[in-house]
Amino acid sequence: MFQGVFTAIITPFKNGKIDYESYFKLLEIQVNSGVAGVVPCGTTGESPTLTNDEHSDLIKKTVEFINKRILVIAGTGSNSTAEAVHLTEQACKDGSDGVLSVNPYYNKPTQEGLFRHFSEIASRSERPVMLYNIPGRTSVNLLPETLRRLLESKNIASIKEASGDLGQMAKVIQLCGERITVLSGDDNLTLPLLAIGGVGVVSVVSNLFPASLVKMVSLFMDGKIAESRKLFFDLLPVFNLAFIETNPIPVKAALSWFGYCTNEIRLPMTQLSDSAQSQEFKKIIFKLKDKGLA
Repeated sequence: MFQGVFTAIITPFKNGKIDYESYFKLLEIQVNSGVAGVVPCGTTGESPTLTNDEHSDLIKKTVEFINKRILVIAGTGSNSTAEAVHLTEQACKDGSDGVLSVNPYYNKPTQEGLFRHFSEIASRSERPVMLYNIPGRTSVNLLPETLRRLLESKNIASIKEASGDLGQMAKVIQLCGERITVLSGDDNLTLPLLAIGGVGVVSVVSNLFPASLVKMVSLFMDGKIAESRKLFFDLLPVFNLAFIETNPIPVKAALSWFGYCTNEIRLPMTQLSDSAQSQEFKKIIFKLKDKGLA
């Protein structure tokens, strides 16, 4: 069910509030670009700074606007199991097609704690669950052996793997690939992951170049490896420069350069600094946009 390109969609703000006019325009671009789905209220969507009401409202309005044209996978993770369950149940009631549940952050639970946390969420979810392993932002790594234990729950359908360790990703596919889909959580590892059995990506850069990400993955899946590789290398500078500062700082700046939204971002995130790297980022994305990759 969960394969292809999913966009970890940003949350545009204007004067301190969610800018739904810009948001719906961004969603329409995603739909028209052929992505498999969008992921609202993830890290890229600045979920830690959304109020509970904003979180629920954003998911509900996303579902209503998308209207089944593509999938909506709602970010419902938390470092509190009870809160994650509540957010998951609410997202299911609001009509999401699935939920994305990230490793509990700050607490640094044991593997047993991770197992119990995700088991509880899966048992209470009415929709398929995509797990999200990102040790760099949560300080805990969901190990392949723990993931295999979790597959006792039929509700766990996929994992967004952002460990940055291709060897670990290979082990996940080896142990669990017949039961769940494995998607890259890092744009710059999408092609390598596809080569070892992954089936897609939950992408940040597809906020900017959704059609190109869809084409890159589709070409690979159709066996047109050389063409997919060429597009991957065309986009690689963006994959790297989109993380010169903490996500979503660079991608939100880039979307504002394209005129899609304001560059308003909530503290403790700050706007992209005016560095040589940010100027290079701006130069490259406009060059690719002019080439028709946007």
